[in-house]
Amino acid sequence: MSDELSWFKSSYSDSEGSACVEVAATPRTIHVRDSKLGVDSPRFAVDADTWSDFLAYAAH
Repeated sequence: MSDELSWFKSSYSDSEGSACVEVAATPRTIHVRDSKLGVDSPRFAVDADTWSDFLAYAAH
């Protein structure tokens, strides 16, 4: 995965830096990492359709 991704912190993250998730999107893939670790954080990626399904499920 490229370090050139544009990462965005979750709107639910607090300003203290705890419990933060960052997401970066490419046209077909969503990348997720722990913001506390920055570029050294383990990451995972899912296809955009799977991410959409996850968000719909989590909204309920």
